Amino acid sequence: MKIHELRAPKGATKNPKRKGRGTASGQGTTGGRGMNGQNSRSGGGVRLGFEGGQMPLYRRLPKRGFTNVWAKEYSIVNVGDLNCFEAGTEVTPQLLKEAGIVKQLLDGVKVLGDGKLEKNITVKACKFTKSAIEKIEAAGGKAEVI
Repeated sequence: MKIHELRAPKGATKNPKRKGRGTASGQGTTGGRGMNGQNSRSGGGVRLGFEGGQMPLYRRLPKRGFTNVWAKEYSIVNVGDLNCFEAGTEVTPQLLKEAGIVKQLLDGVKVLGDGKLEKNITVKACKFTKSAIEKIEAAGGKAEVI
């Protein structure tokens, strides 16, 4: 059996209502739209968030803060995640991506100090926390800012 040979079980699909096809259909004349009003007209209806002229909720609520469009977003790696590399390895952002530790590089990689490092490796990244540098150097490695 192939995907294109699969069929829906009996009763799983219903035929759509054919509106506006005469009075005998039960959905004739007004086609289920009622008598008069904005929603009975073609192209009728109101925009999203409209509350009948009342001040809409998204305008009543106070707006706070702002989003910095120039803020840099870093991919985060913990020191404990670097144990998967062999001793003496030079760990670069590209190597982290190939190893699957980082999904995307964004604006660079930042190394945080969570976990314990047991191997002496050279780590090249855009940013390091103080605790990350201490742990890398305590293991005999080097932390280099790119």
